[in-house]
Amino acid sequence: MKTGVDLLVVAPHPDDAELFCGGLLALAVARGQRAAILDLTKGELATRGSVERRAAEAQAARAALGLHGRENLGFPDGGITPHDPAQVEHLAHALRRWRPTVLVGPWRHDRHPDHEATHQLLRRAAFVAGLVKVLPNVAPHVPRATLWYPTRHLAEPSFVVDISAVVAQKQAAIACYASQVGADAAAAPTLLASAGSLPALAARDAFYGAQIGAMAGEPYVSEQTIGIDDPVAHFGGHARGPAQLFPERR
Repeated sequence: MKTGVDLLVVAPHPDDAELFCGGLLALAVARGQRAAILDLTKGELATRGSVERRAAEAQAARAALGLHGRENLGFPDGGITPHDPAQVEHLAHALRRWRPTVLVGPWRHDRHPDHEATHQLLRRAAFVAGLVKVLPNVAPHVPRATLWYPTRHLAEPSFVVDISAVVAQKQAAIACYASQVGADAAAAPTLLASAGSLPALAARDAFYGAQIGAMAGEPYVSEQTIGIDDPVAHFGGHARGPAQLFPERR
Protein backbone atom coordinates (compact mmCIF):
# COMPACT_ATOMS: atom_id res chain seq x y z
CA MET A 1 0.00 0.00 0.00
CA LYS A 2 1.40 3.38 -1.01
CA THR A 3 2.09 5.89 1.73
CA GLY A 4 2.69 9.59 1.29
CA VAL A 5 2.03 11.66 -1.81
CA ASP A 6 3.71 11.96 -5.18
CA LEU A 7 3.56 15.76 -5.25
CA LEU A 8 3.30 18.26 -2.39
CA VAL A 9 3.09 22.01 -3.03
CA VAL A 10 3.90 24.21 -0.02
CA ALA A 11 2.23 27.64 -0.12
CA PRO A 12 2.46 30.63 2.24
CA HIS A 13 -1.27 31.43 1.87
CA PRO A 14 -4.35 29.68 0.53
CA ASP A 15 -4.52 30.51 -3.23
CA ASP A 16 -0.74 30.74 -3.88
CA ALA A 17 -0.51 27.09 -4.96
CA GLU A 18 -3.45 27.42 -7.35
CA LEU A 19 -2.17 30.66 -8.89
CA PHE A 20 1.30 29.37 -9.69
CA CYS A 21 1.13 25.55 -9.59
CA GLY A 22 -2.51 24.87 -10.42
CA GLY A 23 -1.61 23.34 -13.76
CA LEU A 24 1.04 21.04 -12.33
CA LEU A 25 -1.36 19.86 -9.62
CA ALA A 26 -4.17 19.21 -12.10
CA LEU A 27 -1.86 17.27 -14.41
CA ALA A 28 -0.60 15.13 -11.53
CA VAL A 29 -4.14 14.17 -10.58
CA ALA A 30 -5.03 13.43 -14.22
CA ARG A 31 -2.09 11.02 -14.35
CA GLY A 32 -3.31 9.16 -11.29
CA GLN A 33 -0.71 10.66 -8.97
CA ARG A 34 -1.42 11.68 -5.39
CA ALA A 35 -1.09 15.47 -5.13
CA ALA A 36 -1.66 17.73 -2.13
CA ILE A 37 -1.23 21.31 -0.89
CA LEU A 38 0.28 22.33 2.43
CA ASP A 39 -0.71 25.91 3.32
CA LEU A 40 1.37 27.57 6.03
CA THR A 41 -1.03 30.36 7.08
CA LYS A 42 -4.76 31.05 6.99
CA GLY A 43 -4.28 34.42 5.28
CA GLU A 44 -5.72 36.31 8.22
CA LEU A 45 -3.98 39.57 7.25
CA ALA A 46 -5.51 39.64 3.78
CA THR A 47 -7.21 42.92 2.92
CA ARG A 48 -10.26 41.12 1.56
CA GLY A 49 -12.33 38.25 2.86
CA SER A 50 -12.14 36.42 6.19
CA VAL A 51 -10.32 33.39 7.57
CA GLU A 52 -13.53 31.34 7.48
CA ARG A 53 -14.34 32.26 3.90
CA ARG A 54 -10.77 31.68 2.76
CA ALA A 55 -10.82 28.21 4.33
CA ALA A 56 -14.03 27.33 2.51
CA GLU A 57 -12.57 28.64 -0.76
CA ALA A 58 -9.45 26.54 -0.24
CA GLN A 59 -11.52 23.38 0.13
CA ALA A 60 -13.54 24.27 -2.97
CA ALA A 61 -10.29 24.70 -4.91
CA ARG A 62 -9.07 21.36 -3.59
CA ALA A 63 -12.21 19.74 -5.00
CA ALA A 64 -11.81 21.57 -8.32
CA LEU A 65 -8.31 20.14 -8.70
CA GLY A 66 -9.23 16.70 -7.35
CA LEU A 67 -6.42 16.76 -4.79
CA HIS A 68 -5.62 13.85 -2.50
CA GLY A 69 -5.41 16.20 0.48
CA ARG A 70 -4.84 19.66 1.88
CA GLU A 71 -3.57 20.87 5.26
CA ASN A 72 -3.08 24.25 6.91
CA LEU A 73 -0.36 24.55 9.57
CA GLY A 74 -1.79 27.77 11.04
CA PHE A 75 1.45 29.74 11.11
CA PRO A 76 0.91 33.50 11.66
CA ASP A 77 0.23 35.40 8.46
CA GLY A 78 3.03 37.94 8.15
CA GLY A 79 5.02 36.00 10.74
CA ILE A 80 6.60 33.13 8.82
CA THR A 81 10.08 32.98 10.37
CA PRO A 82 12.80 30.74 8.91
CA HIS A 83 14.94 30.99 12.06
CA ASP A 84 12.16 29.99 14.46
CA PRO A 85 13.02 26.43 15.65
CA ALA A 86 9.36 25.75 16.43
CA GLN A 87 8.25 26.59 12.89
CA VAL A 88 11.10 24.58 11.37
CA GLU A 89 10.22 21.55 13.51
CA HIS A 90 6.49 21.88 12.83
CA LEU A 91 7.02 22.02 9.06
CA ALA A 92 9.61 19.22 9.14
CA HIS A 93 7.13 17.04 11.02
CA ALA A 94 4.48 17.78 8.37
CA LEU A 95 6.89 16.83 5.59
CA ARG A 96 7.55 13.52 7.32
CA ARG A 97 3.81 12.86 7.52
CA TRP A 98 3.11 13.75 3.88
CA ARG A 99 6.32 12.08 2.62
CA PRO A 100 6.30 13.66 -0.86
CA THR A 101 8.28 12.21 -3.74
CA VAL A 102 8.48 15.70 -5.25
CA LEU A 103 8.35 18.76 -3.01
CA VAL A 104 7.53 22.19 -4.48
CA GLY A 105 7.83 25.59 -2.80
CA PRO A 106 8.09 29.29 -3.66
CA TRP A 107 11.26 30.65 -5.25
CA ARG A 108 13.59 32.77 -3.13
CA HIS A 109 12.81 36.13 -4.79
CA ASP A 110 9.34 37.63 -4.41
CA ARG A 111 7.58 40.92 -3.68
CA HIS A 112 5.81 39.35 -0.67
CA PRO A 113 8.00 38.82 2.43
CA ASP A 114 6.00 35.73 3.43
CA HIS A 115 6.87 34.07 0.12
CA GLU A 116 10.59 34.67 0.53
CA ALA A 117 10.40 33.55 4.16
CA THR A 118 8.58 30.37 3.12
CA HIS A 119 11.40 29.53 0.71
CA GLN A 120 14.00 29.79 3.48
CA LEU A 121 11.82 28.00 6.02
CA LEU A 122 11.12 25.15 3.63
CA ARG A 123 14.82 24.74 2.82
CA ARG A 124 15.58 24.36 6.53
CA ALA A 125 12.61 22.13 7.30
CA ALA A 126 13.27 19.82 4.34
CA PHE A 127 16.82 19.32 5.55
CA VAL A 128 15.73 18.69 9.15
CA ALA A 129 13.05 16.24 7.96
CA GLY A 130 15.84 13.97 6.71
CA LEU A 131 17.87 13.92 9.92
CA VAL A 132 17.57 10.65 11.83
CA LYS A 133 18.28 12.15 15.27
CA VAL A 134 15.65 14.91 14.96
CA LEU A 135 12.00 14.10 15.71
CA PRO A 136 12.85 10.43 16.33
CA ASN A 137 9.19 9.48 16.80
CA VAL A 138 8.53 9.91 13.06
CA ALA A 139 10.60 8.25 10.32
CA PRO A 140 12.85 10.71 8.45
CA HIS A 141 12.04 11.59 4.87
CA VAL A 142 13.98 13.15 2.00
CA PRO A 143 12.07 14.02 -1.22
CA ARG A 144 13.53 12.71 -4.46
CA ALA A 145 13.44 16.29 -5.79
CA THR A 146 12.73 19.77 -4.46
CA LEU A 147 11.50 22.30 -6.99
CA TRP A 148 10.71 26.01 -6.71
CA TYR A 149 7.95 28.03 -8.37
CA PRO A 150 8.55 31.67 -9.30
CA THR A 151 5.63 34.02 -8.75
CA ARG A 152 5.72 37.62 -9.97
CA HIS A 153 9.50 37.87 -10.32
CA LEU A 154 11.14 36.51 -13.44
CA ALA A 155 13.38 33.51 -12.90
CA GLU A 156 15.28 31.39 -15.39
CA PRO A 157 13.38 28.09 -15.26
CA SER A 158 15.10 24.73 -15.22
CA PHE A 159 12.10 23.42 -17.12
CA VAL A 160 8.56 24.43 -18.10
CA VAL A 161 5.54 22.16 -17.69
CA ASP A 162 3.01 22.20 -20.54
CA ILE A 163 -0.34 22.90 -18.84
CA SER A 164 -2.33 23.56 -22.03
CA ALA A 165 -4.68 20.65 -21.38
CA VAL A 166 -5.67 21.83 -17.88
CA VAL A 167 -5.84 25.62 -18.23
CA ALA A 168 -9.61 25.65 -17.71
CA GLN A 169 -9.27 23.50 -14.58
CA LYS A 170 -6.57 25.78 -13.19
CA GLN A 171 -8.76 28.81 -13.84
CA ALA A 172 -11.70 27.12 -12.13
CA ALA A 173 -9.60 26.47 -9.03
CA ILE A 174 -8.44 30.11 -8.94
CA ALA A 175 -12.04 31.29 -9.38
CA CYS A 176 -12.95 29.49 -6.14
CA TYR A 177 -11.21 32.35 -4.31
CA ALA A 178 -13.96 34.85 -5.02
CA SER A 179 -13.03 36.89 -1.94
CA GLN A 180 -9.57 37.47 -3.38
CA VAL A 181 -10.09 37.69 -7.16
CA GLY A 182 -13.75 38.74 -7.35
CA ALA A 183 -14.79 42.20 -8.50
CA ASP A 184 -16.67 43.14 -5.32
CA ALA A 185 -17.05 46.91 -5.54
CA ALA A 186 -17.46 47.18 -1.77
CA ALA A 187 -14.17 45.46 -1.04
CA ALA A 188 -10.83 47.22 -0.79
CA PRO A 189 -8.69 47.12 -3.94
CA THR A 190 -5.71 44.77 -4.00
CA LEU A 191 -3.18 43.69 -6.62
CA LEU A 192 -4.75 40.25 -7.00
CA ALA A 193 -8.26 41.69 -7.31
CA SER A 194 -7.28 44.33 -9.87
CA ALA A 195 -8.78 44.14 -13.34
CA GLY A 196 -5.46 43.23 -14.91
CA SER A 197 -4.34 40.60 -12.42
CA LEU A 198 -5.86 37.42 -13.87
CA PRO A 199 -5.13 38.45 -17.48
CA ALA A 200 -1.53 39.07 -16.40
CA LEU A 201 -1.32 35.60 -14.86
CA ALA A 202 -2.75 34.09 -18.05
CA ALA A 203 -0.19 36.07 -20.07
CA ARG A 204 2.53 34.69 -17.78
CA ASP A 205 1.43 31.14 -18.51
CA ALA A 206 1.29 31.95 -22.23
CA PHE A 207 4.79 33.47 -22.09
CA TYR A 208 6.34 30.38 -20.54
CA GLY A 209 4.27 28.11 -22.74
CA ALA A 210 5.58 29.87 -25.84
CA GLN A 211 9.12 28.95 -24.81
CA ILE A 212 8.29 25.25 -25.23
CA GLY A 213 5.89 25.52 -28.15
CA ALA A 214 2.79 25.17 -25.97
CA MET A 215 -0.29 27.31 -25.39
CA ALA A 216 0.42 27.60 -21.66
CA GLY A 217 3.20 26.59 -19.30
CA GLU A 218 4.36 26.86 -15.69
CA PRO A 219 8.05 27.45 -14.88
CA TYR A 220 9.96 25.55 -12.21
CA VAL A 221 13.48 25.95 -10.88
CA SER A 222 15.70 23.09 -9.72
CA GLU A 223 18.87 23.85 -7.78
CA GLN A 224 20.01 20.29 -8.46
CA THR A 225 21.33 19.20 -11.84
CA ILE A 226 18.65 17.20 -13.61
CA GLY A 227 19.85 13.88 -15.00
CA ILE A 228 18.47 12.32 -18.18
CA ASP A 229 19.10 8.62 -18.79
CA ASP A 230 18.25 8.60 -22.50
CA PRO A 231 18.56 11.96 -24.35
CA VAL A 232 17.29 10.42 -27.60
CA ALA A 233 14.10 9.13 -25.98
CA HIS A 234 13.63 12.33 -23.97
CA PHE A 235 14.09 14.83 -26.77
CA GLY A 236 12.73 12.59 -29.46
CA GLY A 237 9.50 11.58 -27.80
CA HIS A 238 8.59 13.69 -24.80
CA ALA A 239 10.30 17.07 -24.82
CA ARG A 240 8.32 20.12 -25.88
CA GLY A 241 9.75 23.02 -27.81
CA PRO A 242 9.60 24.93 -31.10
CA ALA A 243 10.95 21.88 -32.95
CA GLN A 244 7.92 19.90 -31.77
CA LEU A 245 5.52 22.68 -32.74
CA PHE A 246 7.02 23.14 -36.20
CA PRO A 247 8.96 19.91 -36.88
CA GLU A 248 9.41 20.69 -40.58
CA ARG A 249 11.14 24.02 -39.97
CA ARG A 250 14.87 24.25 -39.31
